[in-house]
Amino acid sequence: MAPINQENPPITMKKNLLLLTAIVCLSVVFVSFSNANRSVKMVASAKDSSSVTDSSMVTKEEALSEKIYSSLNLQETGLSKQAVDYAVKGYKKLVDSGLVKNPEYLTIVDLGQSSRNKRFYILDMQNDELVWNTYVAHGRNSGVDVAKSFSNDFNSNKSSLGFYVTESTYRGKHGMSLKINGLEHGFNDNAEARGVVVHGAPYVNAGRANSDYMGRSQGCPALPENEYAKVINIIKDGSVLFVYNPDPNYLQSSALLN
Repeated sequence: MAPINQENPPITMKKNLLLLTAIVCLSVVFVSFSNANRSVKMVASAKDSSSVTDSSMVTKEEALSEKIYSSLNLQETGLSKQAVDYAVKGYKKLVDSGLVKNPEYLTIVDLGQSSRNKRFYILDMQNDELVWNTYVAHGRNSGVDVAKSFSNDFNSNKSSLGFYVTESTYRGKHGMSLKINGLEHGFNDNAEARGVVVHGAPYVNAGRANSDYMGRSQGCPALPENEYAKVINIIKDGSVLFVYNPDPNYLQSSALLN
């Protein structure tokens, strides 16, 4: 009978133990890797979802602006697409905030254009209509034919950029006038105290469109005398009015646009 080898069982047991340990380690590593990979995918998925949501919000806003601009043929009137984009953005924020009692109308004063152009626009936001398009003056110290300088300061005789909400009417030296409340700190919030209102003026008319520049105001968006009363009655009592110019300081600093 062959003698029993006393060393074989311990060696075999050690080998089995090492093999088992290796399998366990590999399993742990595999599970950890799988969990980590799953976490990465979850984070990526969340980011993608967030991006889609943000993109959707931007797309909806841009779609409204694009719809308005194209359906109303605003390019043919001289109104810039950028002016409409910014106007719609601020308008939606103000409506959502509850500051707008009359959301039907959005008025845009495009001071990026020549004063000899019809650069005052009333948009019907509920019925997709261009309700009014006419001439409008800018402040005498803002520029000659094109407004280039703006101010919120008293006695500056300059136009003030930004968003306003229209208020009530009153009778002053220009006849019926419309108070406007400037909503943007540092840009137009002194407008009411400065006496900046919508009113009629003899120096704004179609005849001046053939001269070097339209008549200018002390900072008010003054309108032709044969139109201003009708315009005021449309936009009074809580609608949005936006005075636009591609001024980098305003566009980059406006709280309503950023």
